[in-house]
Formats: sequence, structure tokens, C-alpha cells
Amino acid sequence: MNEQALIDSHHHFWALDGSVNYPWLEDEIDAHFFLGDYARIRQPFLPADLRSQIPPGYRLAGTVHCEAESIRQAPEVETRWLTQLAEEHGLPVALVGWAAFADPACESQLEDQMRSPLFRGVRAKPVTAARPDQYAATLGASGSLQDANWTRGLRLLEERDLCWDLRVPAWHLADAARALEATPDLRVILNHTGLPWDRSEQGLTRWREGMRAIAANPNVAVKLSELGSPMAAWDEQQNIAVLAETIGIFGAERCLFASNFPVTGLNVSYATWLGMVEQAIADAAPDARQAILHDNAVHWYRLGVQEKTAG
Repeated sequence: MNEQALIDSHHHFWALDGSVNYPWLEDEIDAHFFLGDYARIRQPFLPADLRSQIPPGYRLAGTVHCEAESIRQAPEVETRWLTQLAEEHGLPVALVGWAAFADPACESQLEDQMRSPLFRGVRAKPVTAARPDQYAATLGASGSLQDANWTRGLRLLEERDLCWDLRVPAWHLADAARALEATPDLRVILNHTGLPWDRSEQGLTRWREGMRAIAANPNVAVKLSELGSPMAAWDEQQNIAVLAETIGIFGAERCLFASNFPVTGLNVSYATWLGMVEQAIADAAPDARQAILHDNAVHWYRLGVQEKTAG
């Protein structure tokens, strides 16, 4: 049997050698990091390290790098570094950068990064609540999904045919769905399975409602990635069920495999995470393995990689 072609649609590289500055990795520990102690990932993670994670039976056909919280004053530095890295090592094949949505410099940051042939869009995180009981306090805040100065960045992406990587906790998904009504042609890729951090019955109900609200927009896809939670212990079987339910909500044609490595490695190995996604596919959409593991990333991120179906 041939190897299954795999595209990892969300991961991070960093060299920690001065090429790009990542304050949260090199300067001070982020006491509010959503997975707690992350000392183990404060070391270089580069293409060879990612390739070494791929288990037998798979061929890594390409990857999409997602911005890794580099120093905000110069997001183009990370984009240039990744472009050079790709020239030397063949990965990533595309990247999602960052831009300051509420800043007048946003246009120039976008134009600068668009010089890279790898640049596909932006992940700019709105202001959100860390817990559902803090949700009301963020509504209308500067930088939130209700801030017109911030959401103008979405229009800039739409005008340039760039995509938005959306990352918000589940209790903000309905807000994101409403915010996107003003940019109906914007391609959006929801990160990390909608971040269902609250695993209580009420929390999962709210996650489902939010996922259905944002899935109603046909221009939104979702990454089957990162189910670590600051509010619940890692539960492999529950996480597989969440992945399968996500496939059911969005449809297999709008689900992309992603690892979020090396961050997900704080909870689970690459092979185990891939196996969990494979189980969810088998449970929810057994005919969609090639689509979820490879083809959907090619479509949503407009990748120039050769498609090859497993035999």
C-alpha cells in the first residue's frame, strides 16, 4: 500500500537564534499560556524536527506555518525568515502571518508580506475572555470582535483575497459569525476545533451552538487541531468524539488536518494525535480520509503541491 499523502495545515517553526524574536519563548514566561508550563517547547523546532515526527505510512506533502507570536513591531521578519527557510528546506509550502488590524500600518504590513510567494493570509487574534464567566466584560472592548477599528482588518484581507485564521475560545464563536457578516467573501479557517475549553455539559452545548453558527458561513473551514484545554484534563476518547462531531457540523469538505506542533506535543505525540484524527474520520466520514488529510488544505490555502491519492 502506498503512503498516505499528508498536509499539516497548522504548525510552528522557530530557531531561537536571533533570526526572529519570540518574546514568549526567549524573554519572559507567559504565566497565562493556555496549556500551562511550556518549558519543554522553548527550544528550536525546524523542518527536520517536524519531518521526524511523521509516522510510517505517511508522506508529508507540505505544511502551512501559522504565525508564532513573534515580536509585533515587525511581523514581516518572521515571514521573510520562513520564506528563506522554505527555499532551503522545502517547508513550509505556505504561511499565515500577522498584521495589526487596528493600526494604520496594517496595509503596509500586508503589502510587505504579500511579496512572499508563501503568504496566504493572517492570524490576528481579537481580544477574548479567558473563561466563559468573563465573557461579558470583553464585549465592545478595544480590539474585540465588536471593535470596528479592529474588524476593518478583515475588510483589508477580503480586498486582497487573503484568508483569516480565526482563533477564539468557543464562547466567542457566535460573535465571530456575526462579525463575518460584513465580509461575505472572506475565506476563514477556524483554528483548533473551535477551542472547546469548557468541557462541562453547558460548555459543550455552547461550543456546538457556536460551531453551527459559524459553519453556516460556507466560506469558513476548520482545522482539526489542538484540543488541549486550560479547564479540563486531556481525555483522548472525548477528544476523538469532539473531532468527529466537528466533521459532522462542518462537513468533511471543510475540515483540515493540523497538528499545532510543537505545542500539542505538551499533551500527546504527533503519531497519537494523527491517530486520533484518523479515528474521528473513520467514525464520521470514512470516505473523506484523503480530503481531510490532504486535499482540503490544498483547496483552502491554495497550495501548489502535487495531489497524490493513497493506493
